[in-house]
Amino acid sequence: MLKGISKFIGPELLSVLHQMGHGDEIVLADAHFPGHSLGPKVLRADGIPVRDLLGGILPLFELDSYAPPLMMMEVVAGDALDPAVEQDYMAVISRHAPDALHPIRIERYAFYDRAKGAFAIVMTGELRKYGNLILKKGVTDAA
Repeated sequence: MLKGISKFIGPELLSVLHQMGHGDEIVLADAHFPGHSLGPKVLRADGIPVRDLLGGILPLFELDSYAPPLMMMEVVAGDALDPAVEQDYMAVISRHAPDALHPIRIERYAFYDRAKGAFAIVMTGELRKYGNLILKKGVTDAA
């Protein structure tokens, strides 16, 4: 355990976050997401909701300021969207990146294609439908 690092951030995830460069994307996938069949490196965060993982990642991770840094899956016709999912995520995001806009929505198969090109996919314990979130890494200030 390290001081100042969330208990939800294991050594493998910490390493991945450090290795990522500007514009690289990481998928925080819900428990239903087909992460292992898509191709990029997959990390496991079983039992950890995306909200808690976000709370551990965002103090360490600069969101991109040149392109939309947050993406979620668009609802498939006929499905219902639980607005509490995005609200929960934005409550955490707003604490760490107050100027962040709400995630853009991407059609389901376009989201899968985007995930194929991600730096990594983190399989979480998020059980709510449409709980997948892509984060695009930005440039850290030299302060």
